[in-house]
Amino acid sequence: MGSDEFYPEERPVRTCGVDGFFIDEHPVTAAAYRRFVRATSYVTVAERELDPADYPDADPELLVPGSLVFRKACGPVDLRDVRNWWAYVPGAFWKRPGGPGTTINGRDRHPVVHVAYEDAQVYAAWAGKSLPTEAEWEYAARGGLDGARFAWGDEELLDGRPRANTWQGEFPWQNLNLDGYEGTSSVGAFAPNGYGLFDMCGNVWEWTRDPFVGASPVRPCCVPPPAERFERKVIKGGSHLCAPNYCLRYRPAARQGESVDTSTGHIGFRCVLR
Repeated sequence: MGSDEFYPEERPVRTCGVDGFFIDEHPVTAAAYRRFVRATSYVTVAERELDPADYPDADPELLVPGSLVFRKACGPVDLRDVRNWWAYVPGAFWKRPGGPGTTINGRDRHPVVHVAYEDAQVYAAWAGKSLPTEAEWEYAARGGLDGARFAWGDEELLDGRPRANTWQGEFPWQNLNLDGYEGTSSVGAFAPNGYGLFDMCGNVWEWTRDPFVGASPVRPCCVPPPAERFERKVIKGGSHLCAPNYCLRYRPAARQGESVDTSTGHIGFRCVLR
C-alpha cells in the first residue's frame, strides 16, 4: 500500500493483508440510489436542516439544506482558495446535483453524488453490504499490478488517450475534455482494471470506512478542506476534477480525508461483501 513518489499522506509504502471479499464492479449509480430511497424513504444529509451550533462561522443565509457544487472558473485563479471553484448551493442533493432546476434524468448510469458518509453507510447496510476499508479498496484498485502508479499501469495515457475520467488542462478553468467528459461519466465508460473493476481511478472519489489520521494535505486537491469538528474518513480514487497541474490523485495509492458531514458533486461510493 501507499507510494513514496507523490504526496506525503501516501507514505510510507507498507505491506498490508486483507481477507477475501467481493466488491461492486462500479460505483453505486444514481438509479440504484433512487431504488434505495423509494424503498426506504431515506432523507440524505444534504436534505436535512442544519444545526447552527455545528457551523458557528457559517453565513446564516447558508444554514439551509444543500451541498457543494463545482463552479468552473472563467480564467486562472488562486489555487490556494477552494472558494474559487466550490459553491454551497441550497437545494442541491443527489437528485438535483446542480441545485434546483437540475435533474439526474438521463444520468441513471452515472455515479450517485452528493452523498455524505452516513448516506453511503446506510445504503450499504440496506443492500446487505459494507463500505470497504482503505486496504480493501486499494488492493481492488490495483487490479493485480502491485506498485503501479495507476490502476492500468505506470503510463497515464495509452496511445495518447486518457484511461479515466479526469481533468485535462489547467484546473479549474480550462478543461480540454480529451476524455470526452466535462463532469461525471457513465460507469463502464472506460476500460476496467485487471480485476474487472470500473472507475477505480477518476470519475468520483469514493468513501471508505477508515478514519483519516494525521494532518490534512497542504494542498487538499479538488476536495473542500474538512471541518475539524467532524470526524474524517479516507476517500480514495480521485475524480473528474483531478488535474496534473493541481492534483494527481487519480491513483490507487492516493488518499484524502473528508468530513463525514460533507457531500459534494464529485464524491460517491461502492460497497463490499465480506
